[in-house]
Amino acid sequence: MKDTLEIVQNVAEACDDKRAEDIIALDMKNVSLVADYFLICHGTNERQVQAIARSIKDTVEEAGITVKRLEGFEQARWILVDIGDIVCHIFHKDERSYYNLERLWGDASRVNLSYGQEG
Repeated sequence: MKDTLEIVQNVAEACDDKRAEDIIALDMKNVSLVADYFLICHGTNERQVQAIARSIKDTVEEAGITVKRLEGFEQARWILVDIGDIVCHIFHKDERSYYNLERLWGDASRVNLSYGQEG
């Protein structure tokens, strides 16, 4: 079984594979009881947002992890993928700036991600 940080890296790579933009991970362990990590990214249209969510789901299931919840897939404006210790937020770019989770969870430190592009 991979450790949680490794899974965050794999999920970031899955997002990058679908050309997700501005991929960030927040360490939520000292900030929230909801999850250890939030991964946040966005796509430029509904189909891309759905493709990113699908890529995350496939990646974690290949690693033997069950997706606990997937919400917002049909509308593809803000898809939430709950994989237990990690909650992924895939936004349509318009919604991302509106909800601005990075600012909302400003107390959380950013995780250094290493994947395809700079990160």
